[in-house]
Amino acid sequence: MGGKAFVTGFVLSGVLGSYASGSSEALGQVERFLNDPQVGLIMISSEIAKPIRADLTSMRAKRAVPLIYEVPGPGGEHEKVEYRSMLRQILGV
Repeated sequence: MGGKAFVTGFVLSGVLGSYASGSSEALGQVERFLNDPQVGLIMISSEIAKPIRADLTSMRAKRAVPLIYEVPGPGGEHEKVEYRSMLRQILGV
């Protein structure tokens, strides 16, 4: 899930994709995908995910599947993810 360039790359390789013009639209789509038993993995561009990261972390805390994975978009920079801090937030420690 992400912008056109991000999603088109996955679609060309045979992966279903969903365009999102902004973070709020993406959040709505993620919520819909969470209720779809056919979805096991949600890949979302990091540019779209950044403003809604707290919401995504909360969703991750409530459900193990589908896995929500942030991927850098075309030309984007890879951000270092602090998994310890994410786990602390999920566990409430």
